Amino acid sequence: QVQLVESGGGLVPSGGSLRLSCAASGNIFSINTMGWFRQAPGKEREMVASITRGGKTDYCVDSLKGRFTISRDNTKNTVYLQMSSLKPEDTAVYYCNADVDIIDSDGSVVGRDYWGKGTLVTVSP
Repeated sequence: QVQLVESGGGLVPSGGSLRLSCAASGNIFSINTMGWFRQAPGKEREMVASITRGGKTDYCVDSLKGRFTISRDNTKNTVYLQMSSLKPEDTAVYYCNADVDIIDSDGSVVGRDYWGKGTLVTVSP
């Protein structure tokens, strides 16, 4: 019903920058909070940042503050993560998450949580 597709990952040297994008499509009534998570090899998935429909942001990892910036374009149903001053420890699969209101089969509006498949970010030393 709803698909989230991430893009923008890749290999970057330490100190470099990347911009991740996540576009939502499908049977969307509205999108509430969108966010980025990451999972490094051998570690649990952690929340990186989130942004409400109104643009209020929350950064969940202290070491990322000032280096990562989350933003969104509601007209495109897209959330972005601008990453700068990347470090090898930022290497992870980055996942997009969205709280989406959809129109259910009976015509009611229901809220559901969706995930993208992830995009790999590799930061070389």
